[in-house]
Amino acid sequence: MTSLAVRERIRGIDTVRGLIMIIMTLDHSRDFLHFQGPQYAPTNMATTTVILFFTRWITHFCAPTFVLLSGVSAWLAGRKRTKAELTGFLLKRGIWLILTDLLLISLLFTFDPKYHVFVLEVLWAIGCGMILLGLLIRLQAPTVLIGMIGCALVFGHNLLDYMNVPGKGLTGNLFTLLLTGRGAIVPVGGDRIIALLYAALPWSGVLLTGYMIGSLYATGFPADRRKRLLLIIGSGLVILFVLLRWINGYGDPAPWSAQRNMAHSLLSFLNATKQPPSLVFLSMTLGPVLILLALIEKRATRFTTFCAVYGNVPYFYFLVHLLLLRTLNVLLIIVSGVPMKSDGSPLVWQALGFGYPLWMIYRYWAFVVLALYLPCRWYGHYKRAQRHWWLSYV
Repeated sequence: MTSLAVRERIRGIDTVRGLIMIIMTLDHSRDFLHFQGPQYAPTNMATTTVILFFTRWITHFCAPTFVLLSGVSAWLAGRKRTKAELTGFLLKRGIWLILTDLLLISLLFTFDPKYHVFVLEVLWAIGCGMILLGLLIRLQAPTVLIGMIGCALVFGHNLLDYMNVPGKGLTGNLFTLLLTGRGAIVPVGGDRIIALLYAALPWSGVLLTGYMIGSLYATGFPADRRKRLLLIIGSGLVILFVLLRWINGYGDPAPWSAQRNMAHSLLSFLNATKQPPSLVFLSMTLGPVLILLALIEKRATRFTTFCAVYGNVPYFYFLVHLLLLRTLNVLLIIVSGVPMKSDGSPLVWQALGFGYPLWMIYRYWAFVVLALYLPCRWYGHYKRAQRHWWLSYV
């Protein structure tokens, strides 16, 4: 296996990750700049439109892809580290990501420097997954066993839909944080709360599964066989999604139903449960992503190169794009003359009465993505040219 082939494989992963990050920016643009209120909720079948639903639905691919590729990247990182070094790296990286959510992302979302609300979302989920993976590697668990644990969490998590789980007290809070969190509020004392958007273990299962998939990128592993396996697994997940969703049985606690027209019935069919991620949701999102990974591996076009620029620096882009969007949000509030008065949401601070129509959200989305292209390209070059220890964490 030549070094060129290795670079191609990594480029394919970065291309998919970059594409997903571009799509993610659309969702955050809607969070910060779109009209607020229940009538603008994308998944409210009574009021949503096809384009509004699609604007939200397409971004459902982001979190599963981030978490899965974090597992793949962890396996790739282990090629140049001993088991002890990889364990230490994963534990420190996991803690760093959790602290990022608590201190930086919470501030950008809530706009509250006193931290009355701590937001735990995708970085928390990835961080927990890395800590769990690091502990399993420390226990000398083989890659296959790690993958089996991940698959058990992914395929078996919906068994909790049929069980009575604790809802209050310390035990209930632990169950919420680890297994069943779906937009839950966890008090932490005084007037401060944790807004849990991502339950740790179901998402950790995706990361552990990604670690096993990372072994397909081992030096000497035939590219044709890897492509075939990714296509088989991805296609199988897509078929599983259609079957489970059609029978409205196991795999998602929220069944779909016929709506006022065929288009909205299809939207209901696609409206799988994200929090905690149901088997239907993960099959719907990860299946196409694995297929894309298989098909894009040897593609080298202007578009793939463009996407890879963002995929090379995921943590950097994640933080900077949120900072830019919040800055735009404040500047546009000032320009529009709307008072800087909260609309009451504790999760994503928004000025009362502020918002733009959806077509303008797409324009701001394109602006943010293009504005960060050169900074991301520069930082990507800088990371490759330097060997500072801290670059592994940023």
